[in-house]
Amino acid sequence: MEFKKSVSVGEVVKGLTEFLSPDFGRILIDPELGDPRPNALILLNGREIGVLEGLETKVMDGDEVVFIPVSHGG
Repeated sequence: MEFKKSVSVGEVVKGLTEFLSPDFGRILIDPELGDPRPNALILLNGREIGVLEGLETKVMDGDEVVFIPVSHGG
């Protein structure tokens, strides 16, 4: 994806849900929390965003954002 300016990981998530489909957003984003992190590990250049600035982490030109689905069992 391309953005006109520097964006946060949260803005990348929003852009992806708008670009791919509303269904993707319903799957990725926890409806109670409004947050994708319970359903996916999000990595920025190989580092989990929880050790950075969370969804406010800035994404620069050339950065790689990876979403890894979380499987819950019981």
